[in-house]
Amino acid sequence: MTPLDLTALPDPVDVSDNSRALAEVAAVVTAGPFDATWDSLRRYTPPRWYEDAKFGIFLHWGVFSVPAFRNEWYSRDMYREGTPEYEHHIATYGPHREFGYKDFIPSFTMEHFDPAAWANLFRRAGAQFVVPVAEHHDGFAMYDTDRSRWSATKMGPERDVFGDLLAAVDDAWMVRGASSHRAEHWFFMNGGTRFDSDVLDPRTIDFYGPAQREETAPNERHLEDWLLRTVEIIDKYRPQVLWFDWWIEHPAFAEALKTLAAYYYNRAAEWGREVVINYKWEAFPDGAAVYDVERGALAGIRPVVWQNDTSVSKTAWSFVEGHDYKTVAEIIAELVDVVSKNGVLLLNVGPKSDGTIPEPEQRILEGVGAWLTRNGEAIYGSQPWTIPAEGPTEQQVGSFIDGAAPAWTSADIRFTSRHDVTGTYVYATLLATPDDGVARIRAFGSGSGLLPRPIRSVEVLGTGPVNSNTGGLNAFEDTPADGSGPVSWRQTPEALEVTIDGEVGPDSGPVVKIWLAPERPTERTDALHG
Repeated sequence: MTPLDLTALPDPVDVSDNSRALAEVAAVVTAGPFDATWDSLRRYTPPRWYEDAKFGIFLHWGVFSVPAFRNEWYSRDMYREGTPEYEHHIATYGPHREFGYKDFIPSFTMEHFDPAAWANLFRRAGAQFVVPVAEHHDGFAMYDTDRSRWSATKMGPERDVFGDLLAAVDDAWMVRGASSHRAEHWFFMNGGTRFDSDVLDPRTIDFYGPAQREETAPNERHLEDWLLRTVEIIDKYRPQVLWFDWWIEHPAFAEALKTLAAYYYNRAAEWGREVVINYKWEAFPDGAAVYDVERGALAGIRPVVWQNDTSVSKTAWSFVEGHDYKTVAEIIAELVDVVSKNGVLLLNVGPKSDGTIPEPEQRILEGVGAWLTRNGEAIYGSQPWTIPAEGPTEQQVGSFIDGAAPAWTSADIRFTSRHDVTGTYVYATLLATPDDGVARIRAFGSGSGLLPRPIRSVEVLGTGPVNSNTGGLNAFEDTPADGSGPVSWRQTPEALEVTIDGEVGPDSGPVVKIWLAPERPTERTDALHG
């Protein structure tokens, strides 16, 4: 592995005077419609396209994909004495003063990167939007930045891989996004200041710095740099999703966050686009942006849309050797649980340093896509139902709870719904297939009190003849109450019992769709047919 040639580096970028750039930001904020106050930012409304999308792809890619050891925090932990990364680094690459993190950059070539192939894979997976990491904690920009020489356009692949991928996302009719982890760079490399390492080399301070102590609040220069790097991503790439990691909740970021949010929302208004900011914990007040839970779950239905960001791997977000991958069934269970509670799932993959997506991750995405092809009407554009779930299996809630998936049973069910002029449709997704071939849904029993009107028809998605409305006059014909017809079912006071005929696929139980009678069928039929 060839170390970085410091004599061949581009010249450092002078970012000491930010006054003009900050004035331009202030002008956009002043122009409105949002100003840099929480009261103004609480007027934000999440876009309908995002609420309907339900599923997006996240990408963690970067220099950390070269060592591919343990996780994407290699650049921090390799400089922390006593960690497995520290010991691995010395044993594999030698002393830190001779081979540091920067020396992985020449091997970060992405020579097989095919943005169109990636975008087509994400489209087949059923994703509606794509959020690549623009810059991770390590400070290496994956986009074309004018604020640093340490970027993929100037080193490593020497290509705007970020921009090329977003262009391919556009071509595949998905929505482009971006994530920034720049805030954490304030302290990220500071372990290397505590012993003889290349972090102390003044020739590379613009890469490793600030490398300050995590106990200290970031100073004005770092806050300005964070703001202007984020503004640069907004203006150059026009992402419609902007995702932030946790450290923006540090109180020192509050004023910069308000300015950034007002700038982004105002710029989006200029473009005629609706946008989303994702935040964790308490970085934003309710209503000012979209709440994000990392690798988590909520206990019930959140009244406004939220997001769960998770990964195909239980081990790491980036590519590493020896991943502990989730199964497609585990990911489908996460997806339907999130959607049943008014959420959106952002699912991460981690490309290799050569620009390929690992085959196991491709297979997982294809599996998710196959399930959504059969059952997507229970997900896309759906709304929460009266209750999100039923079943005996206890579910953990909060963040970082996806390490050990529950052993779901066929009695564990998640509910979604949709409404139009032909009536109400309620979907029950069983998280496992019943051994006896009969789905039993207690919430649909005549004694549950949860169904406001009689059941008109029952269908199992993706298993054969349709026995429900697809439009037309026959949409209002009753299915016989004894369940005779294409799908055999009966409603008792205790449950709706549906016989599952046909293959439902290996990655979840059946999805049962019921159609409830319209309140005023005659008028609604007339509305359908003019």
